Amino acid sequence: MITSIQGLLTEATPLRAVVELNGFGYEVNIPVTTAEKLPSPGAQVKLHTLVIYREDSQTLYGFATPPERDFFRLMIETVSGVGPKLALTIMSRMSLPVLEASIRNGDVAGLSKCPGIGKKTAERLVIELRAKVGATGASPIVGPGSAAGDGEPGELHTPLRDAVMALTALGYKPADADALVRRAQIALGAAATTEQLIKRSLAG
Repeated sequence: MITSIQGLLTEATPLRAVVELNGFGYEVNIPVTTAEKLPSPGAQVKLHTLVIYREDSQTLYGFATPPERDFFRLMIETVSGVGPKLALTIMSRMSLPVLEASIRNGDVAGLSKCPGIGKKTAERLVIELRAKVGATGASPIVGPGSAAGDGEPGELHTPLRDAVMALTALGYKPADADALVRRAQIALGAAATTEQLIKRSLAG
């Protein structure tokens, strides 16, 4: 099984990357949350991958970190009605820390706002994954300075997640807050503090 690929990034779109390795160009399907972290074409890149085999095809899916890849696999192997395409859509809409928090907290309303997900699918995500959230060893997609808090066991307390929670408390929808904070983190860098992320997100 191909668990990762590292090479020259030759093409990139929000849902697709082409990585050249040893003279071969590998097409990799990626979520938007991974595309946001890609370097410019022409640079070296490493993606953590999962190959989905079908009778007539082999499709390569890639992610910025192993926990994202593992959660993608967990969704398609555990939740009935969720295939690779829908799982990629879900992970494009919400970052892993926020997605896991939504499942842990039973936020069916927030999950059902992801494109292609109705209330029943959102309920299945909560019911079938709630007990397994954190089982993949997921860690936040942030850099130095991440630390666990004193919340529930397995709960992620990071600048990214805390900033999203702050914006949600101000009235932002979880998915919208997540998108704003991710953009702020890209602009400020992985070491940005919660306060910096909030200020940048509110500034637009």
